[in-house]
Amino acid sequence: MIKFEHVSKKYDDKVVLNDLSFTVDAGETLAIVGFSGTGKSTALKIISGLVEPDLGSVHLDSRNMSMVFQYSALFDSLNIYENVAFAFHERDDLKNKYTESQIMQIVSEKLRLVGLQNIEDLMPSELSGGMQKRVSFARAIVTNPKIILYDEPTAGLDPVSSTVIEDYIIRLKEELKAASIVVTHQMSTIKRTADRVIMLYEGKIVWQGTPAELLEAKDPYAHQFVYAKREGPMKTTAEAR
Repeated sequence: MIKFEHVSKKYDDKVVLNDLSFTVDAGETLAIVGFSGTGKSTALKIISGLVEPDLGSVHLDSRNMSMVFQYSALFDSLNIYENVAFAFHERDDLKNKYTESQIMQIVSEKLRLVGLQNIEDLMPSELSGGMQKRVSFARAIVTNPKIILYDEPTAGLDPVSSTVIEDYIIRLKEELKAASIVVTHQMSTIKRTADRVIMLYEGKIVWQGTPAELLEAKDPYAHQFVYAKREGPMKTTAEAR
């Protein structure tokens, strides 16, 4: 479970998160949506411990957490096996817990789970963008995390590749029963993967509900987001300047 309680964060004079609270239960996927610059990625960074909040607190039932980045973020100098097995060789709580033979088996199983086999010796540069993204999924789930954070997981992918990634988000939710957060702009990702949606603007929740409710909402914030309208209560970062 993730509990975000009255969190505020400011960079210089810009308020990014303003007294933000939400929870995500085990086995639930929350989509965080909104225009660029509204604090979505900052919320993920605070949950993952990369950034400290100015005010408020974050409570996690488990520190076994992983993150899938907007881009695959694989290590170019490491082969696929070394990328996926990275946590076992670098995390103090996992070092010496498994033999190399056991790690090889776990890596193989996770790659197979995302539809990839016998690629352990390849380098990231030898894979397509979609395959690299799937490898990043395998790396994220190699420790069977209880919390998974997805930062724009389908960004830059064609519609078919996006559908494949969405399928894996759904499958991993069923396999791992993790508490998951998906930051995304894509309506297909919201509709297919999320149980609940919160919309941020100026660091606050301006709308929340289910994906189905988002599509039918008459609320001006929801309507502007769903139909990508320039007119409405929300201004883009460029327009706000």
